Amino acid sequence: MHNPDFERIGKRLFAEHLVGGNFGNMSVRDGDNGFFIMQSGAYLDNPGELVFVPMEGTAPKEASSEYRVHRAVYITNSCMAIIHAHPSFAVALSLVIDEVIPQDSEGEMFCPVIPVVQGVPGTDVLAAKVAEGLTRAPVVIARGHGTFAAGKTLDEAYMLTYLAEHSCRIVALIGQFKK
Repeated sequence: MHNPDFERIGKRLFAEHLVGGNFGNMSVRDGDNGFFIMQSGAYLDNPGELVFVPMEGTAPKEASSEYRVHRAVYITNSCMAIIHAHPSFAVALSLVIDEVIPQDSEGEMFCPVIPVVQGVPGTDVLAAKVAEGLTRAPVVIARGHGTFAAGKTLDEAYMLTYLAEHSCRIVALIGQFKK
């Protein structure tokens, strides 16, 4: 399957420095049966053919290594799209705090708390922690790894990813001014 939204959103993620190289991934739900996700190692701005992953059973070997997180989120959340990105300020803050409390008006409005969760990338532990975090907020940060945003569309998940990074930048800048 090819979905032009993946390439369009992937290019925006690169342009806004929310991902680098072939880090990160995206998926969209396909009813209750499963979801389409990027292949392991694919670049977000040139995602290529997507891989179908069923909600139960074995995932194709080509699927992104984070398919477990996407599956766990779709099972526990009614979202239709997920973006996993590696925004620098969000990753940095996740190494020193356990939740981000946005100080900017947009962050306060759309996501008043951004949970930070713990788990090794690509594991069932991280999948469970992210899925649980996304029941409390529309975006979470995996400590030292990056954001996972769940939305009704890839556009909404992109907006939440951007919002989280913007809020993390503001929190970091406030810290610099307080010294």
